[in-house]
Amino acid sequence: MFDKGAARFPENVSRNYNDAMPGRYSALLLKLSVFFEGSVLSNDILVDIQNLHFNYDGRPVLQGIDMKIPRGKVVAIMGGSGCGKTTLLRCIGGQLRPTGGKVSLENNRVSEMSHAELYGLRRKMGMLFQFGALFTDMTVFENVAFPLREHTDLSETMIRDLVLMKLEAVGLRGAHALMPGELSGGMARRVALARAVALDPMLVMYDEPFAGLDPIALGVIGQLIRKLNDALGATSIMVTHDVHESLMIVDYIYFVSQGKIVAEGTPDEIRASTDPFVHQFVYAEVDGPVHFDYPAPTVVREFLGGGARG
Repeated sequence: MFDKGAARFPENVSRNYNDAMPGRYSALLLKLSVFFEGSVLSNDILVDIQNLHFNYDGRPVLQGIDMKIPRGKVVAIMGGSGCGKTTLLRCIGGQLRPTGGKVSLENNRVSEMSHAELYGLRRKMGMLFQFGALFTDMTVFENVAFPLREHTDLSETMIRDLVLMKLEAVGLRGAHALMPGELSGGMARRVALARAVALDPMLVMYDEPFAGLDPIALGVIGQLIRKLNDALGATSIMVTHDVHESLMIVDYIYFVSQGKIVAEGTPDEIRASTDPFVHQFVYAEVDGPVHFDYPAPTVVREFLGGGARG
């Protein structure tokens, strides 16, 4: 705290300085408001996806996706299996090039970047893969240190401190010498989370972060995703099927079905939605627009008409 006495300001100087402060603050706030309105608010979208299309061998997977991911938010992408959620993440990360439309990340058009440019951009991204995807022949420490050694020229002393800080953030500093085979599912996912945020990325992508976890581990991972996102000032995109946990931690949700955005909204809007698809998905209903049965001929035709062959 600033100490006037320690600074030994003359009394009249101190009083005059304080008297002038309201005017100084007003001018400063006015300047800041103009700066934020003209600079920051116009750039508050980190990921901008417009009319995105992607095909696998001519089969459409993504069909006209439009999505905007604001900075500093946690956004979930939900939908049934095979609807294109993970493909969407791969397009954002540049692993796949779309067949139409565009993906922009921090004003960079990802699909038009060279390999070297994309490699540089990925230094600002973190990725938590399904089931963690830890390197099985490396210790916990070496797994978290990997992106730091790959992307920086930091000293081993600095890398050691950073790795232990990240592991401390996920509650696993004491497990740094363990191998992945010695970890539980929840512990392995936390190590993967520490590795994903090792470089303090501006964007973290999560592909099914809750898959296969028990309720306690699931709750821990969910809270870590939210708290680390806020602490780092990052932006998070989370592909998940876990409705209950997601509604507790995310800021916005997109629902994908058959390669298209069919619904979107805040957690409160999603809970109150009367959209048949959203209602069926959120409340795990059997009957609804998403059918359990794969399309097939009628039973009479199949069994009596001899339509099926091995």
